[in-house]
Amino acid sequence: MSVRAAVLTAPGHYEVQTFDRPDLPDGSLLMEVELSGICGTDKHTYLGETKQYAGTPAETDTPFPIIQGHENVGIVSEITPGAAAHLEFYGRPLKVGDRITMCPDIVCGHCYECRHVMGYVWCENSDCYGNSYTSAQWPHLMGGWAEQMYIRPDTGVYKVPSGMSPRVAVLAELMACTASLDKLKEFSSMSHEGFNSGDTVVVIGSGPLGLLHIAKADMMGAGQIIATDLSESRLAFAKRMGADVTLNVSTTSPEERIDTVRQLTGGRGAGVVLHMANRQSSFVEGIEMLKRGGMMLEMGVFADTGEATLNVHRHITSKNIRLIGLTNHPITGYGPALTLMERYADRYPLDEMVSHEYALEDVDAAMQMSMSPESLKVAMAPNGPVR
Repeated sequence: MSVRAAVLTAPGHYEVQTFDRPDLPDGSLLMEVELSGICGTDKHTYLGETKQYAGTPAETDTPFPIIQGHENVGIVSEITPGAAAHLEFYGRPLKVGDRITMCPDIVCGHCYECRHVMGYVWCENSDCYGNSYTSAQWPHLMGGWAEQMYIRPDTGVYKVPSGMSPRVAVLAELMACTASLDKLKEFSSMSHEGFNSGDTVVVIGSGPLGLLHIAKADMMGAGQIIATDLSESRLAFAKRMGADVTLNVSTTSPEERIDTVRQLTGGRGAGVVLHMANRQSSFVEGIEMLKRGGMMLEMGVFADTGEATLNVHRHITSKNIRLIGLTNHPITGYGPALTLMERYADRYPLDEMVSHEYALEDVDAAMQMSMSPESLKVAMAPNGPVR
């Protein structure tokens, strides 16, 4: 039986190719892909910005040809006994027909970080579905933009709650990324460092990652949430996700946005700034929005796209800020992510976040739409419209 997939053969060039359905070693499974989201990382790769974890022992360059797609949800279509009994992260049995999602990151388990860092994926030798595995090598189907996807025995696999639609479940990887706010809460203190209840939170970039951080900040007790973006439609959606104030980057200057944040905070600045934009141009702007002693989370610039210039004395030392960089999410974040999305389904329009779905043949159009300011989450539907 053959399997079709959208293959990125080089930056900017896709082909729909056919692969043999792989034989499964025990402990693995095949997933019929329902939806696979287009992430900012996929856009970087499409544009040729392929270097990730630059300057660290984990530095990689994405190989070509490759099947992209690491935000995945689907149905178990074939399973081996070992996978049925042991692959699900929380120990629940799996069977053909179960809806699952999965963590795309595979860690080595042996490097210093794997043995000493709890939860976050800082592995020096990590690989990622849709980013690290070339489709030229067996088992080929290591990304979600394919009719079937091979799931290794060392993958974190999670059963999707009964009744949760694939349009919501496909957000699980992104929602797991909002564990970043739990990390900021670790710094919360009576001296008002970190993310405290009632804090003003600014979210720079209201794409899918920013939108879910808005909702999570709202869940966790933010006092005021200010969202920025260059799309008026995304900003309107941000308000539905919990933002109180929105600022359109296309119609305001950095100075106007910084001044607005200060006016809304009694002249002090925001307690927390979340930088979810995929370019450095707004990085220093975020620091300027912080109050003295505030905290900024940088999670948007995942690929190496250049440098930003800042004044260390003015922006770091004099402001006494705390700057936190995170490149990934914890494998332990999926259960909480699915639980929160299920619990708050009536409060936030999660089922509307997938704004566009595309067939494999339309992958170029899908990528272009994902870069449009009028889209939210764009997803590939390799087997046709989801049920």
